[in-house]
Amino acid sequence: MWNRKDLVGLKDLSQDQIMEILELAKAMREKIDNKEARKDSLKKFSVLTLFYENSTRTKTSFTMAAEFLGADVNDLGISTSSVKKGESLIDTAKNLDQMGADIMIMRHGMTGAPHLIAKNCRGSVVNAGDGVNEHPTQALLDMFTIHEHKGKFQGLKIVIIGDIKHSRVARSNVFGLTKMGANVVLAGPSTMITSNMKALGADVTSDLNAAVKDADVIIGLRIQLERQKAGMFPDIREYSQLFGINKKLLSLAKDDVIVMHPGPVNRGVEMSTDIIDGDNSLILDQVKNGVAVRMAVIKLLMEGRKNNGITN
Repeated sequence: MWNRKDLVGLKDLSQDQIMEILELAKAMREKIDNKEARKDSLKKFSVLTLFYENSTRTKTSFTMAAEFLGADVNDLGISTSSVKKGESLIDTAKNLDQMGADIMIMRHGMTGAPHLIAKNCRGSVVNAGDGVNEHPTQALLDMFTIHEHKGKFQGLKIVIIGDIKHSRVARSNVFGLTKMGANVVLAGPSTMITSNMKALGADVTSDLNAAVKDADVIIGLRIQLERQKAGMFPDIREYSQLFGINKKLLSLAKDDVIVMHPGPVNRGVEMSTDIIDGDNSLILDQVKNGVAVRMAVIKLLMEGRKNNGITN
């Protein structure tokens, strides 16, 4: 029985809770392609998106997930809200809470923002990315995609390549994948990776060839120029040559290696076009799986509210 009100990270989820989300996501996949399978199970429930940072995939994915379940979905346009008048994050959330928002899906540049709101509101909070901390639903959809194609996590070698230092996706994946028994290797330029990630249970290296050797899964990450200070690497061209994922690098992995990326992908930088569009790529599968996973999360949080006797 699901009894959590919020989903703010994977760090505190158990193996059983992660698998419960992934198993429910399997059932939700059918509803994406088959409109007849959709039921208004969450009719009259309200879902609100609060994105203080720009987003295309995540925001649209959450919106469609909630709509497929029959929920009423609204977006707080940050640029036209009272936030621009100086209203604090807490005051904004408390006001929305009083309006009857059942679930608030939040992306914020400040680490810990969703956690703060979750503690101060009756409405459930889903972390859609906070600072450089976590992005739990991205990691869950990555895990769903891996499990769908590999049938397990235990013993898999999963390599995450790129801007590790600024990646909340990498942190959530490390929390989730290591908890499920996978061996996670983080690889990238020494200026974009921190040794303290070892404390999370991952191996850390700047040797890309050694990292990729015999890999079962390779996940590329976007270079997050908006979060970086100058001097992380000389230029885009050199980064592509040294740390881009291409056919030569992929040949070091297992023959059935799968390639993933949270998007958006900078073609020719993090990955070559033939890799992005190649037979090993599951990047578009991840997009569809993202809707299914977010449907599962929303459904379970609504159940959690009911099980905890929470009503607005």
